[in-house]
This record gives sequence, structure tokens and C-alpha cells, in this order.
Amino acid sequence: MKVIQLHKNESLLIKKAIKNSREAQQILFDTHAPKMLSVCRYYIKDLQQAEEAMLNGFFKVFSNLKHYKKTGSFEGWIRRIMVRESISLLRAQKHIEFPVDEIIEKNNYTNNIKTSIDLEEIQQLIDRLPEGYKMVFNMYAIEGYKHYEIATLLNISEGTSKSQLFKARKMLQEQIKTLNTTSYGTN
Repeated sequence: MKVIQLHKNESLLIKKAIKNSREAQQILFDTHAPKMLSVCRYYIKDLQQAEEAMLNGFFKVFSNLKHYKKTGSFEGWIRRIMVRESISLLRAQKHIEFPVDEIIEKNNYTNNIKTSIDLEEIQQLIDRLPEGYKMVFNMYAIEGYKHYEIATLLNISEGTSKSQLFKARKMLQEQIKTLNTTSYGTN
């Protein structure tokens, strides 16, 4: 029953926010900002820049709220805006390269590494990835985008998206193995 009530409250808040109710907008912001900052942080290493992307994203959320079609979750709609805003900020700062040495596709990827790395360490490992690898990895593994969607959003080919994902996974696997070796003194 609480879920239904929360959904009704959110729908009411959205209606009020469309009518420029600052109170409703503030409640929606306060409710979703922590999670959306995490989304921006997946893509942007620097916390202040991630906050900038999040704030720009919320500006777009509230500017385009009347276009929200109420199909799917509101949080998912906001999340897509945050991903796009993060990508836009990174593009504006520098040209993001997606090197294509060879296209490697491995559909049966398995992770053989047993580890007890905490979330902060994982985020640090992801932050060390080259920008192209990091963006594709986050979009595919964390956000759940398909390769054709990633290709469209980043203006790259599907093959490049698959290659970048494979290379990102391989690099993360090597980093985790190194971390485990140095942390635990084992191979």
C-alpha cells in the first residue's frame, strides 16, 4: 500500500512541478538527487563536475517535465537525462576517443575472480579506465543500455561499443587481480 501511495504522491508532485511549484520541485529534487549524483559520478570522476552535470540535468528535467509521458518509472526517465548530461559535459571538456584496434566480441564472458572489494574501490577502478571504456562500461553494465543504444548516443558503431566493453572488462579484471595480489599476497 505504501508503494501505491508513494506513486500517487509522486504523480501529484509531478503535476505541481509542471505548474512551477518550487516546493514540489524541491521535494522531487531532494528525493532523486542522491541517486542521480551517483549516476553522474559513474561517468565523471571529479565530484564537482558530477554535481554540475546533475544540476544541469535537473534543470532539463524541470524544463521538460511536461514531456514526461508517464510510461515507465519517473526515476528511469530522470536517470536517462543524467546519463546524457554527463556525456555532454565530458564531450564539451575534451574529445573522447574510442580507439578501435580490433573488434573483439566475447559473448560468454565470465568473471573468474573471487574478491572482497568494496564499492568505493570498485568506483576507483572504474575511474581509472580510459574515458571511452568507462562510458561504454557504465552504460552497458550499470545502466543496462544495449549496444545499439550506446552506439547511437555516443555516435560510434555497435562493434566499437562491443570492443570498448570487452577491453574495459579485461582491464578491470587485470586491475582487480593486481589489487588482490597486492592486498592478499596471493595470485
